[in-house]
Amino acid sequence: MQKKISGAEEAISVIKNGSTIMFGGFGLSGIPENCIEAISKSSLTGLICISNNAGVDDFGLGLLLKNRQIKKMIASYVGENEEFERQLLSGELEVELIPQGTLAERIRAAGAGIPAFYTPAGYGTEVAEGKETRAFDGKMYLLEYWLRADFAIVKAWKGDTAGNLIYKGTSRNFNPLMAKAASYTIAEVEELVEAGELDPNQIHTPGIYVTKIFKGINYQKRIENKTVLPRT
Repeated sequence: MQKKISGAEEAISVIKNGSTIMFGGFGLSGIPENCIEAISKSSLTGLICISNNAGVDDFGLGLLLKNRQIKKMIASYVGENEEFERQLLSGELEVELIPQGTLAERIRAAGAGIPAFYTPAGYGTEVAEGKETRAFDGKMYLLEYWLRADFAIVKAWKGDTAGNLIYKGTSRNFNPLMAKAASYTIAEVEELVEAGELDPNQIHTPGIYVTKIFKGINYQKRIENKTVLPRT
């Protein structure tokens, strides 16, 4: 199967209204900027989005929130987006907040074929409401289920035409997990080479998990808040 495609517009053409989509990255690091922008310019609506964060008002998933394209947001951190806050408080947006470690493990479990697991995170809080609990060695745990998606959209530093991916830095946090947890995985990369050119020992996501891949352009690589030491 030919995995290399022309760009983001072709990549997202298979997505339907109401799809559940995982968006890779950590904060604004390693997010699939090209695909998010393409979706923001499309007519897609009713999306259920799974991500570490909800972007900021004018970048990342904030673009989709602004366009009212997201029906439900499943995330662990949403503190940098005023539009997210407004939609949440007004009841326009469904939200499921998950402890970050639990979010990562639910996604990893899906990729590993593990339907459920127990974790102590969230016990005794609102997170535990309605969930099965069980004691192990005198400590209470919650039963959590795997988290799967119709599509995963990930961003890597390098990739090859067979779909093998290498991530860089913080972008390794959620991208590799999500690439394995969806029925259809789209990868955008900064550098795309021919199959066989990547060192097999450096590959983080094997191509068997990637459905389509393309070379992205014009990455901004923004951060939420830039903090520097004052000049002396």
